[in-house]
Amino acid sequence: MNIFVTRALPETIRKSLTDRGHTLSEWTEKRDLSASELIHNTRDSDALFSIGKNQIDKHFLAARPNLRVIALCSVGYDNVDVAEATRLGVPIGNTPGVLSKATADTAFLLMQNVARKAFHNHKEILRGHWGFFDPMADLGIELQGKTLGIYGLGRIGFELARSCRYAFDMPVIYHNRGHNEAAEQELGARRVSFEELLGQSDVLSVHANLSKETAGIFNRAAFSKMKASAIFINTARGAIHNEADLRQALEEGQIWGAGLDVTHPEPMAPDNPLLEMPNVAILPHIGSATIETRIKMMQLTVENLLAGLAGQQLPYCVNPQVYKK
Repeated sequence: MNIFVTRALPETIRKSLTDRGHTLSEWTEKRDLSASELIHNTRDSDALFSIGKNQIDKHFLAARPNLRVIALCSVGYDNVDVAEATRLGVPIGNTPGVLSKATADTAFLLMQNVARKAFHNHKEILRGHWGFFDPMADLGIELQGKTLGIYGLGRIGFELARSCRYAFDMPVIYHNRGHNEAAEQELGARRVSFEELLGQSDVLSVHANLSKETAGIFNRAAFSKMKASAIFINTARGAIHNEADLRQALEEGQIWGAGLDVTHPEPMAPDNPLLEMPNVAILPHIGSATIETRIKMMQLTVENLLAGLAGQQLPYCVNPQVYKK
């Protein structure tokens, strides 16, 4: 059967599909497809291997009833109209669990870089400002024993909490709809209200899904309730924080610093003022960017594709209710 892939694949991943007799068509240009290009390139496809933020909306789904399966090479699926796909009987696959440690490590990296103003001090070397020693200039803060607050303590948040607990002996608090018993038992994590999370966290790290409830929840009101010494970390989705409000909170000293692997929009403009703030560290959405994690994500995507093309239930299915139709 025919599979359209929105990026060029490593040879080992390509062979795992072609060795099964399937034909691949890959988008090799170094740019994202437009909505019309995605529709055009899937005109003869039985499956879509989607890498990147391709919009799988009502318009696309209506134009491509030929697709037997859409497999996302990502955990998130906020770019997909899942309800419409389910109505049309199209299973949607994703890659849960596989990037938890890599993304948590990115949050851990950002936390330390913000705490020590590492990005800023590296830029100072490039500017030729490594010279006179001022013992009180560009000082950071220590993390040992500080309180880690997690908004959305799932798999990724748990990995970060474990790293912080064992590396820096950081007490862990979190805000979830329900209890994370594993984190409470292993790490002594304590579930608190959102207001308590804001007021008690020395480092507040976001690991929630983007939804109507979470979009923009970290806004001016939220930042105003945080400690002036607090660090805000977001490796989940950029739209969960209000960028203008975050910038204002940093400029006015409502919080001490911020580390972002996600922005809104993405990519961030190169002249964005946040990039020049000494107490801010920003990465270009590299949470899953390790060789091991990206290959594993593609392998799970292949599993979903092979199952869907064989008429079997996807092993990692976003909309399992599609099989009840």
